[in-house]
Amino acid sequence: MSFGPSPWQQTNWEWRAAGNFIGGGAGAGLIVFAALSGAAGGALAGLLLAGLVLVGAGLSCVWLEIGRPLRALHVFFNPRSSWMTREAIAATLLFTVGIVAVVAVPGCKWAAAVLALAFVYCQERMLQASKGIPAWREPLLAPLFVATGLAEGGGLFFLTLPLHEAGTLSLFALFGAIVLARMLVWLAYRRRVAPVAVLEAIAALDRAGRVLQLAGTLLPLALAFAIASGAIAGAQVSWVAAIAGLAATTAGAYMKLAIVTRAGFNQGFALAHLPVRGAST
Repeated sequence: MSFGPSPWQQTNWEWRAAGNFIGGGAGAGLIVFAALSGAAGGALAGLLLAGLVLVGAGLSCVWLEIGRPLRALHVFFNPRSSWMTREAIAATLLFTVGIVAVVAVPGCKWAAAVLALAFVYCQERMLQASKGIPAWREPLLAPLFVATGLAEGGGLFFLTLPLHEAGTLSLFALFGAIVLARMLVWLAYRRRVAPVAVLEAIAALDRAGRVLQLAGTLLPLALAFAIASGAIAGAQVSWVAAIAGLAATTAGAYMKLAIVTRAGFNQGFALAHLPVRGAST
């Protein structure tokens, strides 16, 4: 059913919209981890640039979704009430500061990290503004998407660890803590959405939840424990960390895809008084 009193699945935002949340969140998270790491010189520049490319790829997905792409600049016209406008402004500032940080201007990497977090927050608020969709309007979606962006970015950072070797044990512990926090927020989110979402939306969330729990949480945490306990050492550490990062990133992307495209059921509407032919009231 596409319209009526029963809930129906929205069709305006599909895989291209989900691509914005996936690419933007992962890119922003990678910029944050790049700033926190001990990377310098070419390694830092490469990580920051990769994060900006992912953010740009996500925004390009939205641009492809627009019916009239040449009017995309109109998105900047309503900053007082539109989270999409605020996202665009945050992205513009992020690219400006990020490029400056890439050319190794001292201190700019921290400004880029702050703007990356602001960008992810604006992204989530766009979803939350859709009050007619129970799976989107839930307030816990904000910390869930922020934590997921950081987990995806951290996953990409450790996925590329064999290339830059800028990871530390403390940074890997932070990554594990974020992965665990994401799972806890997800469980709370799923519990709060259950009473108000339709069965089809809950089924989509549960499928994503199983992937998030097994591949996105348990596997990375088990590998993190193996590294911390010394069971894995030497050259194998980088590759095991890369596997943990890949699992956390992939599961987070699948979860976002499910929320945007498969759990986006409208709540429908109800008529308190139906018209009756021949009745005066």
